[in-house]
Amino acid sequence: MQKRIYSVGQINTYIKNMFQGDYLLSGLYMKGEVSNCKYHSSGHIYFSLKDETSALNCVMFRGNRSGLAFQLQDGQCVIAGGSISVYERDGRYQLYVKEITLDGTGALYEEYERLKAKLYEEGLFDFEVKKPISKFPKRIGIVTAPTGAAIQDIRIIARRRNPYVQLYLYPAKVQGEGAAATIVKGIQVLDRMNLDTIIIGRGGGSIEDLWAFNEESVARAIYKAKTPIISGTGHEVDTTIADYAADLRAPTPSAACEMAIPDYIGVLQKLEQLSRQMHQKQQSRLERARLEYQQYQLKLQYRNPRTRLEQQQQYLDELRDRLSRSMIGRMEQHRHRLAILTEQLHRSAPTAKLLHGYGYLEQKGKPVTTVEQLEAGDMLQITIHDGVIQTTVEQLEPMKGPELDAGH
Repeated sequence: MQKRIYSVGQINTYIKNMFQGDYLLSGLYMKGEVSNCKYHSSGHIYFSLKDETSALNCVMFRGNRSGLAFQLQDGQCVIAGGSISVYERDGRYQLYVKEITLDGTGALYEEYERLKAKLYEEGLFDFEVKKPISKFPKRIGIVTAPTGAAIQDIRIIARRRNPYVQLYLYPAKVQGEGAAATIVKGIQVLDRMNLDTIIIGRGGGSIEDLWAFNEESVARAIYKAKTPIISGTGHEVDTTIADYAADLRAPTPSAACEMAIPDYIGVLQKLEQLSRQMHQKQQSRLERARLEYQQYQLKLQYRNPRTRLEQQQQYLDELRDRLSRSMIGRMEQHRHRLAILTEQLHRSAPTAKLLHGYGYLEQKGKPVTTVEQLEAGDMLQITIHDGVIQTTVEQLEPMKGPELDAGH
């Protein structure tokens, strides 16, 4: 008997056709825990479903992503719908997923996504309809449980940041049956009080605990309110429908209080610091201005025409003094020289000899140099050092011999 031999590809194709021909495997829903979840760059999602005994490889192609209304993560318990087939290249069978819902809370998540999409389409989340939050509020309303940790945190933070802000609490039920109705009522009551801001929220919890803030009635009450509303619900990772509808979303109730109330005490401290810095800068600038003013004064004083005129006048006085001293010195020199010349002239003048008993003879205004010019009876004028003598010649005696020669 001849043996029939098949290739690996033929067997894998055969098995694939078997899987595809099985009605049960073509429309299958499986429940399990997600593991090894990977979002591929191609847009496909690869993961495994496991339970206590087994695991199954799964893939959701990019074209089926519309069947996923949440972020798939490891550890989630889900219900995956699709068909089982064989990946021929590896000979490995896997679930080709077309839709995924969360098990247990999955219905809530689906309702959450449905309502979010609905309200988004209606424009309740549009940025243009958001009301601005008051920068300097005086009266703030709070919608939360009166005994929860949220209200205690809000009170502490408000007292620390600005003790002058008045807080108005509407004690609301934030979990369980009827919670959404009390939240809506609280928003409506506080909105009629003409407050500056309203804070709604509660501490963290599961999706069931936070579900009151996912109700459509709460979102519409926020949208209709005239007062700006800050929503701080759950922990930082939690996001409710109320967060989307609110004018401002805070990650926690404490953060909502910090967003609503400016740090008045911090602002005062900052203002004091700025005031000191400004005073120091003013003093520094004034000191620089004073020094510059003094420099300009010195420059102006140096360049002032009056100052320059005074300096020129002082210089002129110095020149006058020098000229005067020079003239006096020159005059003293000339006076001394004049005295010397006068003395020399006096010594060489004819009248100088009159001081020693000599006289000067004149007849009729002419000097007498010889007796031959005279006759007895002629009038003579004799000039001596202190006067003139008028006399008459009585006798003439000409000199002879050696006396005459001595006279010459």
